[in-house]
Amino acid sequence: MNMTIRRRWLPLFAALLVLMAAAPPHASADVAYNTNFIDQKARNLSVQPAYTPIGIAGDHLTIESPAGQSRNSPLQNPKDLFIGPDDHLYIADTGNNRIVELDANGNQVRFLTVPESPLKKPEGLFVTKAGEIYIADTGNKRIVRLHPDGTLAKVYTRPDSRYIPASYPFDPVRLVVDTRGFLYIAMLGSYQGVLQLNPEGRFQSFYGANKTPLSPIDALKRTFYPRQMYANESSKLPDAISSLAMDRDGFIYTSTRGVTSVKNTVKKLNIRGVNMLHSRTGNFGTIRVWERKYESGRLVLPALIDLTVDVNGNITAIDSIYHYVYQYDANGNPLFFWGGPAPVSTTQLGLLKTPVAIDANSRGDLYILDGQDGLIHILRLSEFGALVNRANQLTLQGRYEESERPWQEVLQHNAYFTPAILGQAKAAYKTEDYARAARLFIKGEDPVGYSDSLWQIRLLWFQRHFAALATGLLAAALGIALLGWWSRRNGWRAAWRSRSRSRIPAIVQFKHVWHLLRHPIDGFTAIRYERKGSYRSALTVLAAVSLSLVCMNLFTGYSFNTVNTRSFDVISYLLRSGAIWFGWVLAHYFVSTIYQGEGRFKDVFIGSAYALIPIVLIGLPLALASNGLTLAEQSIYSFFQNGMSIWIFLLLFWMIMSVHNYTFGETIVNLVLSAAAFATLAVLVFIILGIGSDLYIFITDVTREVYAR
Repeated sequence: MNMTIRRRWLPLFAALLVLMAAAPPHASADVAYNTNFIDQKARNLSVQPAYTPIGIAGDHLTIESPAGQSRNSPLQNPKDLFIGPDDHLYIADTGNNRIVELDANGNQVRFLTVPESPLKKPEGLFVTKAGEIYIADTGNKRIVRLHPDGTLAKVYTRPDSRYIPASYPFDPVRLVVDTRGFLYIAMLGSYQGVLQLNPEGRFQSFYGANKTPLSPIDALKRTFYPRQMYANESSKLPDAISSLAMDRDGFIYTSTRGVTSVKNTVKKLNIRGVNMLHSRTGNFGTIRVWERKYESGRLVLPALIDLTVDVNGNITAIDSIYHYVYQYDANGNPLFFWGGPAPVSTTQLGLLKTPVAIDANSRGDLYILDGQDGLIHILRLSEFGALVNRANQLTLQGRYEESERPWQEVLQHNAYFTPAILGQAKAAYKTEDYARAARLFIKGEDPVGYSDSLWQIRLLWFQRHFAALATGLLAAALGIALLGWWSRRNGWRAAWRSRSRSRIPAIVQFKHVWHLLRHPIDGFTAIRYERKGSYRSALTVLAAVSLSLVCMNLFTGYSFNTVNTRSFDVISYLLRSGAIWFGWVLAHYFVSTIYQGEGRFKDVFIGSAYALIPIVLIGLPLALASNGLTLAEQSIYSFFQNGMSIWIFLLLFWMIMSVHNYTFGETIVNLVLSAAAFATLAVLVFIILGIGSDLYIFITDVTREVYAR
């Protein structure tokens, strides 16, 4: 009886195993990747999934054999994916020399092979609203236009134009077609930009070319090299555009892979080919610190090989290096990025092995083509992602009051989501709650928004208090004038001027600081030859300078402060600053001793300390005053800041010349040698610290090993 049951079930088990082996690999509907967003300072922070995988398409393609039997015909090395106006999917099945059409549900509709003029390795697709299909037939070096029924309509080959170089490669890989029927074609390896053809196939122009990257060394070569020598240098060419997309308004978007800078990786081009995107961070594509790849010691940047623009205007791009998906809003501001490397042996929904193309349907679902598996991953907005999109659309449309409630809901899901904080800040600014807007802009780390809010706060304050402020200033001026008249009448001013001066050395030395600022050459000479200075006064000045530096870092206005006050370590900062200053003193004294300087170490120490007085006199007041300045007064802030630096340099220059009795030329030589000595000393210190750290680790390891035994 048991043997009969086993024999009856054995074929069923075997059939089940065969079906499991033959079925394409699927993953569960759970999100297998982390989602992140990029804050104002380009830091990567985790967030709830914005998109969830809902399935795959293109995994059940069949073709009939001549005998009338159906057999599997999977995608082979597909290169492009396009979703038509009816949400049908068109796939450039490059390895099979065909175009595959699927319906909105992912069911097979037809294969397009153009029997009258067979395709050869097609790599790009575009479908117009009228249903016409344009194919970048790369292997045949042409563009093919098909009627909606799949019959051949027109072939576009290399146009005959004297404006196209003879070496220009006509290898089309991507294309878009505008409402006029003009073609915009990205060529393989072409640095001239996008090729624009009219509906008849005649050349119109090159469009949206990338700029040539020039390093500072290249600029120096270009300036100083003779023309023939510079011509013999290796040519610097801009990067080729890798992909194209078009939004509902007809704007053309490009992506570029292999660039040395991520700032212009994605562009939104106007009719003149000028980039219209201005991201908050200025970057497209980001890299997690622990996932960075290096080749020959250089960081490998993300390669955004394809992009799409969805119904909300969001720009979504895929990266072929780190296998991430990046999404930005219509202005190029970062929203999310997610993904990562996929397992080699299995397929998980949302994780890509070789992402090659991406597009979005009319509902905003993302379809991502994986070239290695020959599958299309389908991702749909999560509740969180849909909420962010709705709130962000209201903000971009200027409907700030309506966006506040959705942004509050977003913050209930994630209290650190920067776009939501900034969305609320813009809503508060629109409702003229400028104080709250300023606080939110600080929290969202947006100095421009904070500056605009501060401008409004300051304007309203002046409007409310102008009468009292003007009256107070007038009364103060009148009071000072009366006090001066009264002091002259009663002889107080003459008595004050003829008062007996203090002869206490400490007070005399501190008074000498003010004399030095007015007469620097005489003041520094007095330090050397009249002993008008001491270690005590120098240390007191250094203490005041240190306090001023700390206050400058902590209390400079948010619009101008580049220091993260939350993580600012006062002790570490003072130790570093003190080490740099004392290193300069040592390096300069050693050089001056060799270079016939007459100054003693004490004179160099005191003079170098006094030369930092402008930090107290200008730096500290400027830091406090910057809290009332906006970015519109950036030039005023920079003027005083640069003036302080120049004043310090001049005081150091006059100190060296006076203390060591140098001429002008000797002082310049001493400055150069002192800077070189200081750099050498810094390198030696770093080497010693590195060796000391390694020695400490070695001794610790040996001690632990001995103790363990």
